[in-house]
Amino acid sequence: MIDAFFIAGTDTDVGKTVASKAILNALAEQGLKTIGYKPVAAGSDKTAEGFRNSDALYLQKAATVDVAYDDVNPYALELPASPHIAAMRENVEIEYSILSDKLAQHKQNSDIVLVEGAGGWRVPVSSSDCLSTWVQQEKLPVVLVVGIKLGCLSHAMLTLDAIKADGLELVGWVANRVNPGTEHYADIIEMLEQKIDAPKIGEIPYVPSVKRQGLAKYIDVSPLLNRD
Repeated sequence: MIDAFFIAGTDTDVGKTVASKAILNALAEQGLKTIGYKPVAAGSDKTAEGFRNSDALYLQKAATVDVAYDDVNPYALELPASPHIAAMRENVEIEYSILSDKLAQHKQNSDIVLVEGAGGWRVPVSSSDCLSTWVQQEKLPVVLVVGIKLGCLSHAMLTLDAIKADGLELVGWVANRVNPGTEHYADIIEMLEQKIDAPKIGEIPYVPSVKRQGLAKYIDVSPLLNRD
């Protein structure tokens, strides 16, 4: 069984955290020890304990292993912008070695680590590099989250091409309905099923306050667990 997966999005605001929480919920129902890991997060609030990102907090709460926040989210950037802009403005250098050390630590303490990305596949973390380079370095299998809305077909195909070009395996995908008014929803899902050569492990409907809901019922983790 694979001990870590990377949750990638076709864009920002497509539901990576919603899908990650749903997968963590489903893995918990299987009795597995899980850790949610958000290596880089831009858009964090200042608290008495330090900067905290809401998505990272959802991952921390949904996991079954108790992990300190700084280990869940080593780079909590304040500015709600592209990570490379936030890091530059805050004089922070995002170091892959730190991301890798935390990941190795989490692997030792859990059955599965769910690593949530930031933005889309090619989100920059510096003026010269992207987070996908680190994912490539770690050889993480990828789960793609497609936010079902106008334009998502092109975004999904382009992201799939980029993941394959980086030599990584797409092991599953999740459809997340971000806009309840999206027309031709069933047709979009049908085309995605035809074009994405990996199992659809979940289809999450539009639900108000979705991050506060139990989401395991929308996810089938068996394709992730039943692998060589």
